[in-house]
Amino acid sequence: MARPDKSAAVAELTDKFRSSNAAVLTEYRGLTVAQLKQLRRSLGENAQYAVVKNTLTKIAANEAGITSLDDQFAGPTAVAFITGDPVTSAKGLRDFAKENPNLIIKGGVLDGKALSADEIKKLADLESREVLLAKLAGAMKGKQSQAAALFQALPSKLVRTVDALRAKQAEQGGAE
Repeated sequence: MARPDKSAAVAELTDKFRSSNAAVLTEYRGLTVAQLKQLRRSLGENAQYAVVKNTLTKIAANEAGITSLDDQFAGPTAVAFITGDPVTSAKGLRDFAKENPNLIIKGGVLDGKALSADEIKKLADLESREVLLAKLAGAMKGKQSQAAALFQALPSKLVRTVDALRAKQAEQGGAE
């Protein structure tokens, strides 16, 4: 029979897995408490970094429907539960890992899809959601401006052509 405190921990971790957009597993061996505190700050407000017990986390992940992480629960493990933009948190993890080689990104899950450590680093190389949306809006506005200029050019070209024809007719009519 499971102990109540362990059952509560599994239930809490299961809720975190279910409520987060992404989860990234890391190995934190060799990091000091101050470095872990700095890491938590670098992840942003939409991520929670928790040092977890492998067995309980594996059970919680399985209960949440995530079985792709089973082989990554070895050694000291911490999980970054990301509820906001996963790109921002992935950048925070990548940048912190560059400065502190003791932090090792093991892998993770994004919207139910398993990610390797390399895929998480590629995710960190993306621009944030806001920047991508701004670029999309700029591109759409540019295309609309081009279309408006094109539609405006047609009537003005027609007017210039009609004026040229009138001038030509006037010249031919004056010459007769």
